Amino acid sequence: MGMALITNVSDYEELAKQKLSKMVYDFYALGAEDQRTLKENREAFSRILFLPRVLIDVSHINMFANVLGYNISMPIMVAPTALHKLAHPEGEVASARAAAAAGTIMTLSSWSSCSIEEVSSSGPGLRFFQLSVFKDRNFVQQLVRRAENAGYKAIAVTVDAPRLGHREADVRNRFSLPENVGLKCFEGLDLSNMDKNVSGLAAYVASQIDSSLSWKDIKWLQMITRLPILVKGVITAEDAQLAIECGVAGIIMSNHGGRQLDYLPSTISCLEEVVREAKGRVPVFLDGGIRRGTDVFKALALGASGVFIGRPVLFALAVDGEAGVRKVLQMLRDELETAMALSGCTSLKEITRGHVSTEGDRIARSRL
Repeated sequence: MGMALITNVSDYEELAKQKLSKMVYDFYALGAEDQRTLKENREAFSRILFLPRVLIDVSHINMFANVLGYNISMPIMVAPTALHKLAHPEGEVASARAAAAAGTIMTLSSWSSCSIEEVSSSGPGLRFFQLSVFKDRNFVQQLVRRAENAGYKAIAVTVDAPRLGHREADVRNRFSLPENVGLKCFEGLDLSNMDKNVSGLAAYVASQIDSSLSWKDIKWLQMITRLPILVKGVITAEDAQLAIECGVAGIIMSNHGGRQLDYLPSTISCLEEVVREAKGRVPVFLDGGIRRGTDVFKALALGASGVFIGRPVLFALAVDGEAGVRKVLQMLRDELETAMALSGCTSLKEITRGHVSTEGDRIARSRL
């Protein structure tokens, strides 16, 4: 399949699989243990169907979204994913440029292979910083400060990874970092107590994750930064309620792309109860399994304020660098526009719960 024949997001994954080493492809593509959540994130979208309205003038479609007060071109943003340089030598810089060109938000990972500053100086653009909370709180404070100073607009704290999930492919492949790829957020820190071989760095960083992280630490983060704080990794109404009581600026529903606890439900199937709990007090975003513009429409119809995409960015980056990531964002945008037009929606606010039918709706209707 030549470059000209790439017609959808999944085509990039096929091409990336051919291009990347097995170790890198598996690290990006696979999930924890039996990988049921990984599959469920995709399959749950296929069980949601459209109920379009017709004979509506859809000659002008507006996809602008507002996220934490920032206007973006579409409700599709780039999720934080680790180590983009494993896909392409330009790494996160290329992904950030593509997101900026698309007029949307890029979230940089704490596990980035380009530094916070390299990404911010790569050009203009709206950026969030994903924070993993490490045992050394002074280090955490430094990361937050660096993100603030570099002009990042929000901190997304990952809350579903007090330890890393068991990803068997990485164990089998003896995953390690090549010489030319490092965890750039850790550079310049005093890691003198650490064995300097680079392949050990990922294991060292994993060992530094703070498994005592709790709601009081979210409060602490709010005290040390003026940036809005999003919690990433909430999937239940109960935790959504606690997050809102904590004063977070928003919730990113995520099951970590099926890489943490296996046998979690898909994020899309939990979305409505979290949105119901939020009662409009904070925006609810979603990641996990989005591969089509129709998936984005379904998430918006069920109450999401926007979505984040992870793996498609990595696969497109592997295949065609910055241009690949631009193309993935453009394809999703075009597909969302088509879904809106064919559903009779000319702006995001016109997308309603009535435009989709879930399995639950169909079961309820069959009982009538």
